[in-house]
Amino acid sequence: MEAIVLRLEAPLMAFGGPTVDIYGVIQTFPATSMITGLLANALGWDHGDAEALDRLQQRLHFAARMDRPGEEIMDYQTADLGQSFMRQPGWTTRGFPEWRGGALASATGTLIRYRPYRADALCTVVLTLEGDASPSLDDLVVALTFPARPLFIGRKSCLPSFPILAGRVTAASLYDALCHFGHHAWPEGGEIMAHPPLPACWPVGHGPDDPNQTVLEPVTDHRDWLNQIHGGQRLQRRGQVTSTMRRESHE
Repeated sequence: MEAIVLRLEAPLMAFGGPTVDIYGVIQTFPATSMITGLLANALGWDHGDAEALDRLQQRLHFAARMDRPGEEIMDYQTADLGQSFMRQPGWTTRGFPEWRGGALASATGTLIRYRPYRADALCTVVLTLEGDASPSLDDLVVALTFPARPLFIGRKSCLPSFPILAGRVTAASLYDALCHFGHHAWPEGGEIMAHPPLPACWPVGHGPDDPNQTVLEPVTDHRDWLNQIHGGQRLQRRGQVTSTMRRESHE
């Protein structure tokens, strides 16, 4: 099996979960919809490409390992939507201005919300695609190397600290790829070391399924791209992986 490796590392990032009223939620691992959106952004797609987004989401399989959990912080956000500058167009990453739309188009009150983030975290993701349709893994490698637009991890304010594309691997399973692709592949120098087991998740059938060492859990992380709502459930395994890591040198 061939897979590509993503390095998700940023001063702030957010693996979003269900939002309740004004309170956002983040999860330990990225959602399928988030990875789909990240790849689509690199390819230059937008929300109007609903059929292509849905096909990519259905073909996508990934495993993730939390190398450094970081610290969870909460951001209290307010915005006075009635101010004059809030009614002006804003520049987008697509290179043209965009007006405020949707339910907030005519709003004039103060918008209040709580948004959690994970600070100084590092998550490794290995992903593969089912079938021979387009885009291929080769297409994704090119897109992530030369993205059509700036990439972010979860929210537009979460810019990555390093290039997101970390490499390409061949392994028996996504779980094996997580075990064999450690920090020794990152560019920093330092001493090679065996890292203690790290929390990880992987699709059913792509790694160990021992019920004494792993947990089988349902995950609702797909998106209905046509109607712009989340829905659809899949099963994944959650457990631990041990990988060869590199201790950074501070000499």
